[in-house]
Amino acid sequence: MSTDTMFWFIPFASVLALGFAFFFYKKLLKLDEGTDMMKKIALYVRKGAMSYLKQQYKIVTVVFIIMAIFFAILAYGFNLQNEWVPFAFLTGGFFSGLAGFLGMKTATYASARTANAARESLNAGLKVAFRAGAVMGLVVVGLALLDISIWYLILDTFVDDADAKHKMIMITTTMLTFGMGASLQALFARVGGGIYTKAADVGADLVGKTEAGIPEDDPRNPATIADNVGDNVGDVAGMGADLYESYVGSILATAALGAAAFFGSQWSPDIQLKAVFAPMLIAALGIILSIIGIFLVKTKEGASMKQLLGALGLGVNVSSILIAIGTFGIMYLLNLPNWQYISFAVVIGLIVGIIIGQGTEYYTSHAYKPTKKIAESAKTGPATVIISGVGTGMISTAIPVVAIVVGIILSYLFAAKFDFTNLSLGLYGVGIAAVGMLSTLGITLATDAYGPIADNAGGNAEMSHLGPEVRKRTDALDALGNTTAATGKGFAIGSAALTALALLASYLEEIKMGLLRIGETTIDVGGVMVNTAEATILDFMTHYEVHLMNPKVLGGIFIGSVMTFVFSGLTMNAVGRAAQKMVEEVRRQFKEIKGILTGDAEPDYERCVAISTKGAQREMIFPSAVAVIVPIIVGIVFGVPGVMGLLVGGLASGFVLAVFMANAGGAWDNAKKYIEEGNLGGKGSDVHKATVVGDTVGDPFKDTSGPSLNILIKLMTMVSIVMAGLTAVYSIL
Repeated sequence: MSTDTMFWFIPFASVLALGFAFFFYKKLLKLDEGTDMMKKIALYVRKGAMSYLKQQYKIVTVVFIIMAIFFAILAYGFNLQNEWVPFAFLTGGFFSGLAGFLGMKTATYASARTANAARESLNAGLKVAFRAGAVMGLVVVGLALLDISIWYLILDTFVDDADAKHKMIMITTTMLTFGMGASLQALFARVGGGIYTKAADVGADLVGKTEAGIPEDDPRNPATIADNVGDNVGDVAGMGADLYESYVGSILATAALGAAAFFGSQWSPDIQLKAVFAPMLIAALGIILSIIGIFLVKTKEGASMKQLLGALGLGVNVSSILIAIGTFGIMYLLNLPNWQYISFAVVIGLIVGIIIGQGTEYYTSHAYKPTKKIAESAKTGPATVIISGVGTGMISTAIPVVAIVVGIILSYLFAAKFDFTNLSLGLYGVGIAAVGMLSTLGITLATDAYGPIADNAGGNAEMSHLGPEVRKRTDALDALGNTTAATGKGFAIGSAALTALALLASYLEEIKMGLLRIGETTIDVGGVMVNTAEATILDFMTHYEVHLMNPKVLGGIFIGSVMTFVFSGLTMNAVGRAAQKMVEEVRRQFKEIKGILTGDAEPDYERCVAISTKGAQREMIFPSAVAVIVPIIVGIVFGVPGVMGLLVGGLASGFVLAVFMANAGGAWDNAKKYIEEGNLGGKGSDVHKATVVGDTVGDPFKDTSGPSLNILIKLMTMVSIVMAGLTAVYSIL
């Protein structure tokens, strides 16, 4: 089979994913939403979510137009940018936003139907929520591969270069830049959605549960609809845009590394082309195997938490095992040099992803000791709950960090055939490992999007006054969703670490292209003049003095490290300010609207939705602007060494901080759920109130700041890549 023929498997798989997503969506719409009250609540949530996204996309569109004009000036006015970048940037943002929108639209139709299915059985509820989540997963991977396929065909047609191998370098580095559009859109979606959902959640918890003593999702709570809307805009639309960006970034970074690794005179253009197609083909096969895994997810009535986790795990694990086997088949057909060893890098990526997921599950699920201990610490009040949660979150970082370190070393060594000096092939192996980790994203994202759908289903059941048996089933599905959401966040940050490492090498490739655009045909490498087009990554590291004794590198590392803490602080404070307004509004309604607490009057839900929407739109601008501006300033002041330091510092500190925040928040949440199931005094007890405080502190940890950090890591890298031409030409120091 020719290489060109194999390419068409990539758009075929993307269309197949979108076809199955449409199939699951249409099947969902045929299901009954339940009682009139269930339909009414679902409509409130749907309208609120769509209203929020409409406002967000207005702001994002303005930002994207301004950025595209800026890139066009760099490209057409100063020749510091590839002429395709403005267009690639816009399409990356568009497809990322579209993936989040379609997933969220499905989720808002799914929650009432999940609650209604839970009236029949636990398995029926699980299937509806999971298949709805699968729409999100399949839309993300389908649109991502479709975008990549279209851009490859466009650039292959219009990029003109006599040298086929140099042309492939130009194509892959240009395609990398639409990752910035995806990253920027993902950051807006994650930060804005995270602020929205946690402002509503904190307001609902502090006033409703703690002060008024009414249950979670009680229709008497004015913030409860805004809370349910927030689950959709933050954990579905935000997560979808986030993982779209990770998925695209890993594939494109690896493709660019493949073009560079097989650029030398010893390799034929066909071998280089195969190295570029390999990550795309692995992702395409992963789509098909994810679809198989989706159909395997089912459970039995009265299933325990471990059995529910096992039901989801079956689909994910079968898909993972099949992709590990299938990768060897793809590499054999491509017949890449060293293909057996490169295939093992994919297996390593999959194993690392599973280890991170299992470690996260252990530290966040109330089926295990760490979360139970946090619940027990509530006997002495909220302070000990917070201390215990922080300690557990810190300890939980060890497993993901060790897994990533071992994964980086092994994938590098396998791809380089255990030769540490073979840098290009080794880094290609790290990129392939990132693709392997994300290859089954179709189903792993389905397990993540399932969480907020199950959460909303529980809210709908509570507000619709369904029977205790139904509420018990939706509570079980919700508790499972908390764990899958935490696992998904660990998975997202793990893939971000591997992807960001691959993007570091791609940054130097983009520097090379920037120098060639301005006519710099040679560089000084330790006193020897080397042809720029033939220079290796190590040559550029030597030329720019990228080493730990260079103060520019050290300065960049410190700035990158502090960026993750400043960014987290900005988003945490944003949640605090927005939540304060929500608390004041809920208190006002309880005081001024007579009959709310007795159920004789309906709260003003729309007012709370409007407060969250306005707060999120206002608060998301500054943190997002900082993430874009800082890499540009560091590049202008410190040049390439400073940018490399910035990216390394941001990656190292951001990865650990993100895991800590996601796991601490997940553990606090499930400690509360553990008590609500009747343990240690149950709902309404002092122990329960203490865990509610812990959960409230953990909300912005796990749903705003933590998940946003993995986007920050990659966005800073993508901004640096897009601005590489300017950095290569001009720096103050």
